[in-house]
Amino acid sequence: MKAARAKTPRRPALKKPSPPGPKDPVGVYCRVRPLSRPDQECCIEVINESTVQIHPPDGYRIFRNGEYRETQYSFKEVFGTLVAQKQLFDVVAKPLVEDLIRGKNGLLFTYGVTGSGKTHTMTGSPGDGGLLPRCLAMIFNSIGPFQAKRFVFKLDDKNGVDVQCEVDALLERQKRDAMPVSKTPSGKRQVDPEFADMINVQDHCKVEEVDEDNVYSVFVSYIEIYNNYIYDLLEETPFDLIKPKWNNCNTPVRNGDFIPPQSKILREDQNHNMYVTGCTEVEVKSTEEAFEVFWKGQKKRRIANTQLNRESSRSHGVFMIKLAQAPLDADGDNVLQEKEQITLSQLSLVDLAGSERTNRTKAEGNRLREAGNINQSLMTLRTCIEVLRENQMYGTNKMVPYRDSKLTHLFKNYFDGEGKVRMIVCVNPKAEDYEESLQVMRFAEMTQEVEVARPVDRPLCGRRFRNQAFREELARKLEIRGGPINGETEEQSASEIFLQNFPPLPSCELLDINDDQTLPKLIEVLEERHKLRQKLSEEFAKNVLTFKTVLRELDSDVMSKENYVQGKLSEKEKIITGQKTELERLEKKIKTLEYKIEILEKTATIYEEDKRHLQQELESKSQKLQRQASDKRRLEARLQGMVAETTMKWEKECERRVAAKQLEMQNKLWVKDEKLKQLKAIVTEPKSEKPERPSRERDREKPIQRSVSPPPVPNAPPVRLRHRRSRSAGERWVDHKPPSNLPTDTVMQPHVPHAITVAAASEKALAKCDKYMLTHQELASDGEIETKLIKGDVFKTRGGGQAVQFTEIETLKQESPTGRKRRSPSNADPPEDAADSEWTDVETRCSVAVEMRAGSALGPGYQHHAQPKRRKP
Repeated sequence: MKAARAKTPRRPALKKPSPPGPKDPVGVYCRVRPLSRPDQECCIEVINESTVQIHPPDGYRIFRNGEYRETQYSFKEVFGTLVAQKQLFDVVAKPLVEDLIRGKNGLLFTYGVTGSGKTHTMTGSPGDGGLLPRCLAMIFNSIGPFQAKRFVFKLDDKNGVDVQCEVDALLERQKRDAMPVSKTPSGKRQVDPEFADMINVQDHCKVEEVDEDNVYSVFVSYIEIYNNYIYDLLEETPFDLIKPKWNNCNTPVRNGDFIPPQSKILREDQNHNMYVTGCTEVEVKSTEEAFEVFWKGQKKRRIANTQLNRESSRSHGVFMIKLAQAPLDADGDNVLQEKEQITLSQLSLVDLAGSERTNRTKAEGNRLREAGNINQSLMTLRTCIEVLRENQMYGTNKMVPYRDSKLTHLFKNYFDGEGKVRMIVCVNPKAEDYEESLQVMRFAEMTQEVEVARPVDRPLCGRRFRNQAFREELARKLEIRGGPINGETEEQSASEIFLQNFPPLPSCELLDINDDQTLPKLIEVLEERHKLRQKLSEEFAKNVLTFKTVLRELDSDVMSKENYVQGKLSEKEKIITGQKTELERLEKKIKTLEYKIEILEKTATIYEEDKRHLQQELESKSQKLQRQASDKRRLEARLQGMVAETTMKWEKECERRVAAKQLEMQNKLWVKDEKLKQLKAIVTEPKSEKPERPSRERDREKPIQRSVSPPPVPNAPPVRLRHRRSRSAGERWVDHKPPSNLPTDTVMQPHVPHAITVAAASEKALAKCDKYMLTHQELASDGEIETKLIKGDVFKTRGGGQAVQFTEIETLKQESPTGRKRRSPSNADPPEDAADSEWTDVETRCSVAVEMRAGSALGPGYQHHAQPKRRKP
């Protein structure tokens, strides 16, 4: 960081504000090339001398808002398709050449898309030379008689120029003539017929006012900027393309990695002007020689065949013309050896490569890389112009990115320093280039708002000019005094008049030696003349003194008046300077306020756009929340229904399970109670011999199985009583009688008509019937056989099978009269709800018809319903 800061003292020199003098905007001109075919669609129309109108072609006329937009752009001057090169040169390039001869710098470049006529405008065609050959012709037509001999001026390596004495220049010329390939003198040079028609300019344009007290020399150089590298097109060394790397096996590296060639380097001289180090600069003495040098470099310039242009420039070409001039000495024979008196001016003619879209050119490989670098450098130029415009219009101090591209870095001194800048926008009116032409027009319109400092006029300083100035000043003063201009003639006539006033001299001839009259007379006349002379001298001296006194008075009067006038002028100048300063301050303030207003307008627009987006987002979020709330309410209602339904279901299931469990426990308690009662009866009753039936001895030896018939549970829910159905109904029955059943000798036998009797239940029999009855026998507690008829309904299952749901049980029992037990006295008069609570003896149980209703499965979960026998009234 310290090293970087050490270099910053150079910045103030660069930052030196563009000289406070007047500024001129960049002159932007537009040239429209003719269509290649008359049947092509045109999208650009010339309205007048300074305006063009661009309209979208047929395929682009429908915009987002459905409108047909025509856009007009204004330029300093517009040149249509019929304008000749001569007219374009007179308007655009001729003032730059005049400034070059007067010691001012200039920059002229052509800008446009590929195929818009930039190279044709700059170079021209056979029989119709472009701007470059016409500039060379005008330069040499103007300074031809005043050119210095070769090598009098010598350019150094730091963008400066030195003056050599005549002896050193002669040695340089002899050394050049002694080279193996001698140069043909310019007067005898044979012009190359390839470009002879381009430089054959017939109008002989020249600058009228050329300082004849100076001598001139012209130096030209030609470079190109290719892929952001600077190459010297006049260099004699082989000019190769980018070479690949070579490995140790003397074969190219396969990964395609390239070594960039050694390009020329940009440097800055002591006047903060950029120049190319080591660039070949050739001194030329004629238009033919200069254009021959240009044509030599033009052959090396990179061009390629693309789909948009058969000879498309793939690099930016820069042809620089330097003019060195210095005054002669007092004798007018030699150049002054003072380096401060040398003036070096430069005119740069730039042919920019055309911007292009790769999807239109179908570029690949090297062409694609070239197009990318061309577009990047042009984009950097556009960015620099935008920043310059913003700094000048709004008073900002943003850094201009000149160093992002070699093109902008080379010409930064034209925009930051002094010199005229001219740009010719070349456009192709065909419809296919509409979008590219639109971008070019916008850039050109923006470039016109950039201002460049106007070059300072250089005062002429030469021997002949100084003599002429002296004569003009002497004549002016004599005219002011009222005296004659021709002083010598008037002085001679006055002396003659003065001599005529003297007494004439007598004859001076002495004929006789004794003549004593001639000499005295001559002495007397001479004495008179002497006295008159003395008298005149005294009078003249008095007049001189008087005249001097008058002159002194006049001088003092003039000096006082001049001092007074100078004081007044200084006061006025101070007032004017103060007013100018105030105006500049107000203008800067206005620009700053306009810039702030523009920023605020942009900010307000952005905020309004954000507000609109946020409102739309808020509305969408509100709608989304409403939908979510409605979905939530529907889901809550659905869940509440499901919860209520599930709650009722589980409540019923819990009640059923609790009732079943209670019934099971009551059944177990009742069985234990019955066993205890039977045990008590056996213990308390006396033993009596009772005849036993031999047919049932085997059965008594078996463990007694008792039917579990507990009394109704008080806490159990009431069960709906089922009515006995008639046995004579017309349903089909399956009469299941297991083979283990014993036949009974009772008079009442169970009989079901139209029944299918089976020993084991089968699906086939169940499929034919809708009722089912199982005959089950077991030994009762008193040792008698008890027959139970278990009945149920047959229905089909989802799987295609048959299932039986038991509905009721009928019990048939045979009793012996001797085995009946009496009711205990405690139960003689049972209360009314005794039948609902429990049964006390076997007799009561046997006297009641029991009907059982099956649940989901047979077993302890049976629900028993006992009704006491109805007594006859």
